Amino acid sequence: MSKFELKLPQMGESVAEATLTSWLKEVGDSIEADEAVFEIATDKVDSEVPSEVDGVLLEKCFEVDDVIKVGQVVAVIEVAGDSDGTADSKAVQTTEKAAETPQAVPEVIQTVVAAKEITTPAQTPAKSTGTERFYSPLVRNMAREEGIGQEELDAIPGSGAAGRLTKDDMLAYIGNRKQAPASGGKIPETKTASEPVHKPESPAQKTPVPTGKGDEKIPMTRMGKLIAKHMTDSVATSAHVQSFVEVDVTNVVEWRNKVKDAFQKREGEKLTFTPIFMEAVAIALKKYPMMNIAVDGDAIIKRRNINLGMAAALGDGNLIVPVIKNADQLNLVGMAKAVNDLASRARNNALKPDEIQDGTYTVTNVGTFGSVFGTPIINQPQVGILALGAIRKIPSVIETPSGDFIGIRSKMFLSHSYDHRVVNGALGGMFVKSVADYLEAWDVNREI
Repeated sequence: MSKFELKLPQMGESVAEATLTSWLKEVGDSIEADEAVFEIATDKVDSEVPSEVDGVLLEKCFEVDDVIKVGQVVAVIEVAGDSDGTADSKAVQTTEKAAETPQAVPEVIQTVVAAKEITTPAQTPAKSTGTERFYSPLVRNMAREEGIGQEELDAIPGSGAAGRLTKDDMLAYIGNRKQAPASGGKIPETKTASEPVHKPESPAQKTPVPTGKGDEKIPMTRMGKLIAKHMTDSVATSAHVQSFVEVDVTNVVEWRNKVKDAFQKREGEKLTFTPIFMEAVAIALKKYPMMNIAVDGDAIIKRRNINLGMAAALGDGNLIVPVIKNADQLNLVGMAKAVNDLASRARNNALKPDEIQDGTYTVTNVGTFGSVFGTPIINQPQVGILALGAIRKIPSVIETPSGDFIGIRSKMFLSHSYDHRVVNGALGGMFVKSVADYLEAWDVNREI
């Protein structure tokens, strides 16, 4: 017999810890390789963590709601060895490899991410350098939103295990902090864990919604709550302005109809309209780099890479935004493969955490649901998002040197939402017009 240590895997460069939300196995249960053992959650990812080996769960190292650092041992699995000892050897080698390389841990599966949850290092408060005190992602986010610096955070008394700050500790402290702004830097006294903590009421709590006979009250999911918060935060942060452009995509439609069968036969991939639109957006961002920026307080961060997020709806109604990294460096074949791969794995909850981070601009296809156009909410901390409307055949005036006439054309609307704090109407309008011009000038004889 041998023991295998199942550690919390790396979930992206900006994720250092996670909260254990549930155990899927109990001590004594049999476990197969690649079978999920426990569930975790961060402020941006919900995931299941699988085992690398067959065996029996011997020990749970953490309880539900505990906060775990990346690389810490979460469970110990007893691995049954064959008579020749090959299984024991494999388990020992795997454990040694994990110890030598902290990153060599099970790949997180079933990633579910809200469309507005992309964060950057600029958004993450600095970790304490003079103390070993540990802070959960939730506590760090609350501190960031309230402008609480590291020194002040370190001084707040905590009621959790080993003095760890809990959500209730933060709520109590923030409430007292707002009531005593002239304390001269003194840390307001907070209530202990045994005392009731008064939580600030939300507008919904202040004005209860009446219910009638037969009405059903459905609690929001954790992800639904996160989406709601990020949507309201984005609206409160950015000054949203929209520009709309109608685009004649007749050439694009005819070209795709002509080449899609040959493309699928050659590449084994479907050629949808999405990679074509993504290519147009990437080219427009190179032309107008001040749309490829983020706002950090009073400063602007001009992004070097063009990383396009493509918002996708999941079966449960939530959203996910896989990101095509360095999209401007892909040709149309590469773009099509990237779009298809990410979309497929998004539907199957099989994206890696790194694949939903570091987006610099987002595209959402509202036309999928028949919408002609929309007014999408900006994906913070980005400054723009483009909505693609449904492609429709409509009668249109066609101008020619010999006169105008009415013809049937394929047209769609592009809806551009942008942050008016840093993007004026001229830039916002020129950017979306550039996308439109690229699509309207599409070469029907283009080879792929």
